Amino acid sequence: MNSHKDIKISDFTYNLPDARIAKYPLSERDKSKLLIWKNGDIEENSFNACAEYLPENTQLVSNNTRVIHARLFFRKETGAKIEIFCLEPVKPTDYQIAFQEKESVVWKCMLGNSKKWKSGKLKREVEIDGKKIVIQAEKKEQIGNSFLIEFSWDKPISFAEIIEHTGTLPIPPYLNRETEDADEETYQTVYAKIDGSVAAPTAGLHFTENIFKQLSNKNISTKEITLHVGAGTFQPVKSETISGHNMHHESVIIPKNIIEGFIKNPDNIIAVGTTSVRSLESLYWLGLQIENNSFNPNKPKVLQWEPYENEANISTKKALQNILYYLEKNNQNVIQFSTQIIILPGYNFKIISGMFTNFHQPQSTLLLLISAFLGNDWKRVYDFALTNDFRFLSYGDSNLYLK
Repeated sequence: MNSHKDIKISDFTYNLPDARIAKYPLSERDKSKLLIWKNGDIEENSFNACAEYLPENTQLVSNNTRVIHARLFFRKETGAKIEIFCLEPVKPTDYQIAFQEKESVVWKCMLGNSKKWKSGKLKREVEIDGKKIVIQAEKKEQIGNSFLIEFSWDKPISFAEIIEHTGTLPIPPYLNRETEDADEETYQTVYAKIDGSVAAPTAGLHFTENIFKQLSNKNISTKEITLHVGAGTFQPVKSETISGHNMHHESVIIPKNIIEGFIKNPDNIIAVGTTSVRSLESLYWLGLQIENNSFNPNKPKVLQWEPYENEANISTKKALQNILYYLEKNNQNVIQFSTQIIILPGYNFKIISGMFTNFHQPQSTLLLLISAFLGNDWKRVYDFALTNDFRFLSYGDSNLYLK
């Protein structure tokens, strides 16, 4: 276990000139470049050829989360502008219930200009569908760098409608620009459905209806799970070794029929994006918890160091069967849990045999996940991309990694 925790983040860096960061997406999503790595071989193509590289019986798993208008701005009577960045619901904790609340909610938030807001309620009057609504925000308590904020409003309208009409879509900080109208469409996947993320699962941004037709023609099944991406995805690793980095928790929902499909056909499970990778790999550790009687049905969760502190002494099939049995016994159609899993070099992948992903920031936990799959080849992949004019980060080009 110590060897994993002793990994030095400085070993996972590369020089990324600002000019290589894609500030805007291409006008056609599926025309981005595609870098293909398969067992050490690297080649380049266009993303719209991606179906050619996937085996016929592939199960392609995407994250259907939708990015919410998480940034809310208020002004104090003094004129000071306060930004409230909604991270996750606390009361109620369930995303869908929280979005339907019609009087008040409590969210865990980050604050911009927090020093100017010592106490008191912030108020903002907005007009939604012809109705004037007064929204109030009140600080409840501080938790680390975050705050619990209670929002309340004076008309029977859902919180989902409030943030949709009054909030701003958050785009990644490294784009160094304000959100523009075009981002409303381009920073959502075409299959985004379930509100809850503060960042897009960007590997999915390349997919179009045309790509899905090509996949279907090749008998490739497409499946959807939900992981609500938190702001922690952009959190840099500040410690010298990974042991000092605290991974963020994210909320995951995986339908029972997907688990049944994995049991029947365990080969060629390809994840779209690192969020899907982390969600799917977490399934194994939940199944192991059930096996070891350490599963908590009231708060199912996978902790950061679980894969490195527990002996993986059951097969993947048995772990998945354990979850399926649990769901059937409790008449549940989905497994809902939170994951904090960190995937590091040396991790033994249990579920996936490949992934689509974008290029990630130097010294990030996402780059560590990539190197867990590629080994030291991650350097060759990134060198190839830098040499061959690939575009980097959220609005950049795509990769397909296959074992």
